[in-house]
Amino acid sequence: QVQLVESGGGLVQAGSSVRLSCTVTGRIGSRYVMGWFRQAPGKERKFVASMSWDGGSTLVADSVQGRFSISRDSAKRTVYLQTNNLKPEDTAVYYCGMATGTDAHTVVIRTSAYDYWGLGTQVTVSS
Repeated sequence: QVQLVESGGGLVQAGSSVRLSCTVTGRIGSRYVMGWFRQAPGKERKFVASMSWDGGSTLVADSVQGRFSISRDSAKRTVYLQTNNLKPEDTAVYYCGMATGTDAHTVVIRTSAYDYWGLGTQVTVSS
């Protein structure tokens, strides 16, 4: 069974940086997309970043462009979300997701396309 476990969240001050991690366990295929989403209280889950299974394509949401980036360590089966210059409006629960059976160089932004999700990690940014 595939499981995704996020870590790295916490309470930080505005302007800080945090690196979130998502480690995948269980049996997975070779074709999948990893994505990061976030959900603020009372709001829907929104796309943050995505990376194709071959690492050849990445996409970051316009709202965090220039501040957030996605990367991976395949040997550790871990995907990272580097968040820099955090703002109070970045406060949310950050979720990691996996969409399976995708083509090369594909990134996925639709929440409904993801097959597996982690439980999330809270990031709170104080002003």
